[in-house]
Amino acid sequence: MLGLMQDRPLLISSLIEHAVRYHPDVEIVSRTCEGPLINTNWRELAKRVARLAHALRRLGIKPGDRVASLAWNTHRHVELYFAVSGIGAVLNTVNPRLFPEQIDYIVNHAENRILFFDITFAGLVAGLRPKLATVEHVVALTDTGHLPREVEGAVAYEDLLAREPDAIDWPVFDERQASALCYTSGTTGNPKGVLYSHRSTLLHSFMVCTADGFRLSSADSVLLVVPLFHVNAWGIPYAAAMCGAKLVLPGPKLDGRSLFELAVEEVCTFSLGVPTVWLGFFKHIDDTPGLDVSKLKLERVVIGGSAAPRAIIERFRRDHGVFVLHAWGMSETSPVATIGNLLPAHRDLPEDDQIDIQAKQGRPVYGIDIKITGEDGSELPRDGSVSGDLKVRGPWVASGYFRGEGGNVLDAEGWFATGDVARIDAEGYVQLTDRSKDVIKSGGEWISSIDLENAAVGHPAVQEAAVIGLPHPKWQERPLLIVVRKPGAEASREELLDFLSERVAKWWLPDDVAFVDELPHTATGKLLKTKLREQFRSYTLPA
Repeated sequence: MLGLMQDRPLLISSLIEHAVRYHPDVEIVSRTCEGPLINTNWRELAKRVARLAHALRRLGIKPGDRVASLAWNTHRHVELYFAVSGIGAVLNTVNPRLFPEQIDYIVNHAENRILFFDITFAGLVAGLRPKLATVEHVVALTDTGHLPREVEGAVAYEDLLAREPDAIDWPVFDERQASALCYTSGTTGNPKGVLYSHRSTLLHSFMVCTADGFRLSSADSVLLVVPLFHVNAWGIPYAAAMCGAKLVLPGPKLDGRSLFELAVEEVCTFSLGVPTVWLGFFKHIDDTPGLDVSKLKLERVVIGGSAAPRAIIERFRRDHGVFVLHAWGMSETSPVATIGNLLPAHRDLPEDDQIDIQAKQGRPVYGIDIKITGEDGSELPRDGSVSGDLKVRGPWVASGYFRGEGGNVLDAEGWFATGDVARIDAEGYVQLTDRSKDVIKSGGEWISSIDLENAAVGHPAVQEAAVIGLPHPKWQERPLLIVVRKPGAEASREELLDFLSERVAKWWLPDDVAFVDELPHTATGKLLKTKLREQFRSYTLPA
């Protein structure tokens, strides 16, 4: 017997309609590329979203067409999120930190018809413009007074909106229709496009608002540091519209001082970012004598993108009373798949034991299934005793890449191979031990470069650390620790190895330590170990 329930499609336009109806006055604070902060709310944002939707149609954008953005976290970029998808088109958020050749490839591969860009990227766009074969219009996300003249034919965003009505009847279509397109920031080969549907986006947003998800609610003021160009900003713009959270958008100013001041001024309770962002945040605190950190009202911080060093988790908790939600996911998982909340059974544990749990990448949220497998493909135990290849499946996990790049990426049972190596314990917590391409195989055993890096960052003189495997005549590979010291700090090779000897197994100890001024990162903040392996290709480990 059929259930007598309404079957309405899950569409992104329903989020902006809900926001206007039930929390219209909730603030959205945005730092613009022109400089000043803009204060608006969901009601006013919705009017501008409607104007933008009309403008897109006037420019000929139809359902399924792709529209690109090269932009920071601002209110205008959020408007693109809702307007483009709302009319059935696809928003392709392009990472401006990629190499120009990669941006060129992405925009052409996606066949974007319009490119919206922030004025800080005017020079980049001017250089790329002759190569963008499918782009018919370029729009600078600014007003006439700040329109960059070096981009031929560019129009000002505010002029584009000015003539349009501020109300719209949003179209209704299949919820499985594509809404957004994000390309991976792979370290080899061309980036691959991951398409998100309206349905997958809405389901992911529900998860973000659950108590065992990110716990996002109308009580939160969210400092959104993770970029809007990176995997839909981990779903926060959609989820904030769903629950009525205040959005605080830092624009192009992502330095530690700017983020700290914005968090204080806007009484932010929740924030999200990659580990390198928080290293800069704490550096500002350390470098500013007399700074009143008691004004910081953060309660929760989500750290993802790469494994959070235990030292960051400890410092947030012990110095500032901030609970770190360690999360794991990837472009192909929309992105969140596991979240590091504590269980009731953990409430009475000693603080160090609780932090041990927080240092893991969390448990799967409902809708996501995970497993680890051995080299023969058989499933391995979920008891925390063994590492294996991590696989995932669920309604917001990609089934393939845009235009079929890479072929069929799922096995016969629908599992997606993540490329991560992990352990799963009896409570379901995932602990990443490495990327499959980065794991160090020494004497037939695996050494986790991530665990070594996190242990090294716990030393007070270490700003950042990376570990790579180098060839060894007897053990196949042995680890090399590469360290960036904090400004003005000193730490010798022997001191660091002594420090690690109390924290890792003896046979895990790096054979040597190299000191560098900086480490290379991908466009999304992950350590670029392919470049490190190339840089240290001729390095000889001590006998």
